[in-house]
Amino acid sequence: MPKGIFKVPVAHNEPIKQYAPGSAERKELQQMLKELRSKQLDIPMYIGGKEVRSGALVRLAPPHDHKHTLGHFHKSDKKHVKQAIDAALTAKKKWVALSWEHRASIFLKAAELIAGPYRAKLNAATMLGQSKSAYQAEIDSACEIIDFLRFNVQYLTEIYAEQPNSGPGIWNRLEWRPLEGFIYALTPFNFTAIAGNLPTSCAMMGNVVVWKPSNTQVYAANVLMEIFQKAGVPDGVINLIYPSGPDAADVVFSHRDFAGIHFTGSTEVFQSIWKTIGTNIHTYRSYPRIVGETGGKDFILAHKSADPQAVATAISRGAFEYQGQKCSAASRAYIPSNIWKEVKALVLADLKSMKMGGTEDFTNFINAVIDEKSFDKLTGFIDRAKKDKGVSIIAGGNYNKTKGYFIEPTILEVKDPQYVTMCEELFGPILSLHVYDAEKFDDIMNVLDKTSNYALTGAVLAQDRYAIEHATQRLVNCAGNFYINDKPTGAVVGQQPFGGARGSGTNDKAGAKINLLRWVSPRTIKETFVPAVDYKYPFLQKD
Repeated sequence: MPKGIFKVPVAHNEPIKQYAPGSAERKELQQMLKELRSKQLDIPMYIGGKEVRSGALVRLAPPHDHKHTLGHFHKSDKKHVKQAIDAALTAKKKWVALSWEHRASIFLKAAELIAGPYRAKLNAATMLGQSKSAYQAEIDSACEIIDFLRFNVQYLTEIYAEQPNSGPGIWNRLEWRPLEGFIYALTPFNFTAIAGNLPTSCAMMGNVVVWKPSNTQVYAANVLMEIFQKAGVPDGVINLIYPSGPDAADVVFSHRDFAGIHFTGSTEVFQSIWKTIGTNIHTYRSYPRIVGETGGKDFILAHKSADPQAVATAISRGAFEYQGQKCSAASRAYIPSNIWKEVKALVLADLKSMKMGGTEDFTNFINAVIDEKSFDKLTGFIDRAKKDKGVSIIAGGNYNKTKGYFIEPTILEVKDPQYVTMCEELFGPILSLHVYDAEKFDDIMNVLDKTSNYALTGAVLAQDRYAIEHATQRLVNCAGNFYINDKPTGAVVGQQPFGGARGSGTNDKAGAKINLLRWVSPRTIKETFVPAVDYKYPFLQKD
């Protein structure tokens, strides 16, 4: 068989389309939205390359228009989980044996399909199913997943190229094997790119995957699966199912061939999974890889030297884009007293100009939160704040779920920097803000550090470079992604590897080589060209 040391196309970040009035991409996306709204889909599971239907239907609706039916998906039970595992393990032998360049080609093709013919469809599905604006969908379900696929292929080649040194007369080499068994990918609702990256990053390294998306992301996950099949992912390599969490856990975490989990979701669920894996550790063929990105209580910290306009924009964008439902969204802010009056006026002006409504109207900056459960949780915190004398609602506070799950961008000014909404992850358009004495920067950093166990993202805004360096060092463990004079959101694949520590996960950095290294098990091979034929060493000889 012919061989070669192949170079993959150099990865580059996908340019972001702007969807300006009159643009071709805007017209195409608007037409796709109308097309998808005009029909109801019957969404199956995909097990071993076959469409599987259980008959237990779950309705899908846009969060901003919950009376409209987009379709139904077929709920999975434990039997389907086992079938998916069996299909993955059956596919494993041929997938592992496939030359790496052909694996790479499949996922590079998937990236090109999303960049071209599937861009409008995947974006429209994300807009309808997850209530993302056109721009938020574009940076997620187009650009970020394309970047994940392209850069991960490049990282794959860099990993394979990492080889040990060899001494005289020997040749040392490293063989990068996939893990022994199957990977379980458990993906969230808020980013279609994450839903696509978690199974594909494992699969491109030669692993086989059982993929369970969030129920509120199934509509776009179905489009991703269509793309993966079109790109040539072989039957059984990625299996898409929709079981309940407990049903999946019962089967997956008791299986001898469970090799690892790639997870994005809540801290509570991840800790429960870790505990279950630990309890069952004697069951497994190998120690499973546990990779997770979980919650965040992400912060904006302004110094007295900060530019008020920059602080206001970081708040408006960082806290309220995609309704604050990003893992990285600004959820708490600390503003010095000397600039608070100006920052407040600028933020209130921003919020006053923001329109709220469905994603099909491109002029809406704010859309709906993901579902009724989230709506009820968030509005419960707002109602509680309305009754608390230590809290002032300086913006928003209104909500309505008659047509969709709409909550106004809400800012709570709290006297107590450890008030409940400064500590707990809310995952919605609510920012808790504390105004501190401008001369007590060190004190407020101590408070910030101790307030939350999360450590995902954070931003420091200042014009004083000494203050910037001081904050960077003092808050070294407070955020895995640390921003200076910017909002704490918007990590770009290939530029800012994403992930946090403490209660925010294992910090295995999606969009970086470190993540792919978790899905391989290296084997060291030493070949001696002229082997020894006598056990005696020279030191054994007599003087």
